[in-house]
Amino acid sequence: MNLQTNHEQIPLKDYAERAYLDYSMYVVLDRALPFVGDGLKPVQRRIVYSMSELGLDATSKPKKSARTVGDVIGKFHPHGDSACYEAMVLMAQPFSYRYPLIDGQGNFGSQDDPKSFAAMRYTESRLTPMAQLLLDELGQGTVEWVPNFDGTLKEPSWLPARVPHVLLNGSTGIAVGMATDIPPHNLREVASACIRLLDEPEASIADLGEHVKGPDFPTAAEIITPANELAAMYATGIGSVRCRAVWRKEDGNVVVTALPWQVSPSKILEQIAAQMRAKKLPMIEDIRDESDHENPIRIVLIPRTSRIDLDEMMQHLNATTDLEKSYRVNLNMIGLDGKPQVKNLKQILSEWLRFRADTVTRRLQHRLDKVERRLHLLEGLRIAFLNLDEVIRIVRSEDEPKPVLMARFGLSEMQTDYILETRLRQLARLEEMKINAERDELEEERARINVILGSKARLKTLLKDELRKDAEKFGDARRSPLVARAAAQALDETALVASEPITVILSTKGWVRAAKGHDVDARELGYREGDGYLASARGRTTQAVAFIDSSGRSYSAPAHTLPSARGNGEPLTGRFSLPAGAQFEALALGEASSKLVIASDFGYGFVTSFETLLANKKAGKQVISLDERAHVLAPAMVADSARDRIVVVTSAGHLLMFSVAELPELDKGGKGNKLIEIPKAKLSGGERVTGIAVVAEGSGEVTLHAGQRKLTLRWGDLVEYGGHRAARGSLLPRGLQRVERIETTA
Repeated sequence: MNLQTNHEQIPLKDYAERAYLDYSMYVVLDRALPFVGDGLKPVQRRIVYSMSELGLDATSKPKKSARTVGDVIGKFHPHGDSACYEAMVLMAQPFSYRYPLIDGQGNFGSQDDPKSFAAMRYTESRLTPMAQLLLDELGQGTVEWVPNFDGTLKEPSWLPARVPHVLLNGSTGIAVGMATDIPPHNLREVASACIRLLDEPEASIADLGEHVKGPDFPTAAEIITPANELAAMYATGIGSVRCRAVWRKEDGNVVVTALPWQVSPSKILEQIAAQMRAKKLPMIEDIRDESDHENPIRIVLIPRTSRIDLDEMMQHLNATTDLEKSYRVNLNMIGLDGKPQVKNLKQILSEWLRFRADTVTRRLQHRLDKVERRLHLLEGLRIAFLNLDEVIRIVRSEDEPKPVLMARFGLSEMQTDYILETRLRQLARLEEMKINAERDELEEERARINVILGSKARLKTLLKDELRKDAEKFGDARRSPLVARAAAQALDETALVASEPITVILSTKGWVRAAKGHDVDARELGYREGDGYLASARGRTTQAVAFIDSSGRSYSAPAHTLPSARGNGEPLTGRFSLPAGAQFEALALGEASSKLVIASDFGYGFVTSFETLLANKKAGKQVISLDERAHVLAPAMVADSARDRIVVVTSAGHLLMFSVAELPELDKGGKGNKLIEIPKAKLSGGERVTGIAVVAEGSGEVTLHAGQRKLTLRWGDLVEYGGHRAARGSLLPRGLQRVERIETTA
């Protein structure tokens, strides 16, 4: 049995390519991109049209949103009801649309949470007066009608927009291989540019930019994009717009009164609170959201002290939060030729004016056809009045009066039907006078329409007059001020850290932690099993801390990033990469410009700036060259290179004090110069430098530790140990000749 098949065999590759292209074209043309004529996507157009068909104009009683959504998806847009309702809600949100098209009653979301709108069964809606600018001329022959998805109804291919709606409310959408991001604009500015283009068809984009200076968002946030960048954006159709929140000083606090478009107060609060928790906003004490019905946006920032520079603080917040936000601009839309294209400002306005001129011409021609049809009927009625007796006789005597009347008076079929349908009471003398008056009025209107249709200048004048009236009636002042400002810059990380005293503690196993204050006994802290105290240094949270390992390499980190001393800290090996076999031996805190002495226990060292120890890489950098078996000593900070003294003590009890000025300053890693003389035999026998200290001339003192014993040497005592660099020094008293460490006590 042969079965006749009705199918086409094609390669899967060709089928997939064709199917994907069909889908792509559908998404581009019928879903994601707006049409330059009415500025609407298909779902938006169908929502507005359906509401007009339901009689939901601005003066009518609103109906449940579910009723509208049901009509839209049931008659014109067979897609999900939630997506359709969300598109409807968007057109009703005054913080989303510059000129809302829908007047919503009920919970339609808030700027704090645009997605918090109630379900469509709870809300009601109707069109706004602004929507009439899209619909007023719909039934006047201005659009083409196409079958809906099932062919049972007709829907308009576009709406006869009286204003360039594609720029007024803007549009965003993602198609296949392309996207659109059109910002909203001010109606009066755009209408003014259209009028300029009608008067001067050769006007440049720069000329039109005198009218359309930039986007106009629904919020009062400042547009800070430079004028030249805005001009380039309108010239190419691609660019970006940067908006910044508006704030003022009030009782020493900062009050934010306007946020950028699509930025919610809750998001700003969350971003600022996150920085405060991370201790990156030490200048802010508290933040409050005081927004209410009278003040839709009111965020209060309370500085920690009155000395805080509020302008600098806000500059940092602008850079690190959505108080300043950049919007992508991509003026991509479907043109009059039905093709998507990124258009510049002049192309958009020129195409819309062609669309508007065609719409007005269609409207006038439609009206002219109606006027001429009515005049034709009135002419037939006038003939009937002039021959009333004869008409009555024919109607009474003839079985088929229609052809007889047409032949007797030269009437058309349409005129004859109208005469035969006329009621007797319309044959009164008074009605004849009304007919003559109506005919005169219609003839005058026909002449006026013919003049406009026959003159491009008259048509332009009509277009300009209608634009002016609509802009005056529905337009308003600009909301987003254009203010030339530089983009915000975040403050340096150290500027955001509160300056507090800390003590950094390093353990023998290379674990680090930071304790608040300088009165911390680092040796008495708890340590992990098998670990213990190695070194500590005092400084401030705004400083950097440098760690030096047994190979003479230095590694650095901001002091405020170190873990708290309430725990065991963290291993430095997680932050830095040490050479094989190396371990940490010393640390120091200081400002980049401060000076310090770095030395080895072999008795060599040098003066250098703290900046030399800073390394912005995990592997660190070499700062001191060490002899074999030599170790790094704890660095000593220098306050005054001309007056300070260096105190050096060895494990055999030799102590030497000499001027810091005698020790050369180096800025690159080296062995340095001899600090104190240790004979080779003594060095081989194990004598080492156990510590160095820097004391102030005339007031310094040090404490020496030898087992359980300790000795404090004041300035008068230290003078006895004075000498020149590289000398052997003097012996300490018996019992203190096994010095283990030296500390500066004043």
